[in-house]
Amino acid sequence: MAKPKKILPLAPLERLLRKAGAKRVSKSALVEFSHVIVDYAHNLSAEAAILAKHAGRKTIIGADVRLAKKKIS
Repeated sequence: MAKPKKILPLAPLERLLRKAGAKRVSKSALVEFSHVIVDYAHNLSAEAAILAKHAGRKTIIGADVRLAKKKIS
């Protein structure tokens, strides 16, 4: 069976978790954190794309991302 492709590298995510106060981080926690981050980023980008399209643009701008964050949070 082939390994699932990682979208995000795990080392930067581990640094984020350690900076947040974790002393140790398991690989399974990193993989799960990666899935959560990717899922959130997908939802955020989809909502930002909808907002840009509604405004008559093809380009997503910072304001779209900020509004999408407010909307999905």
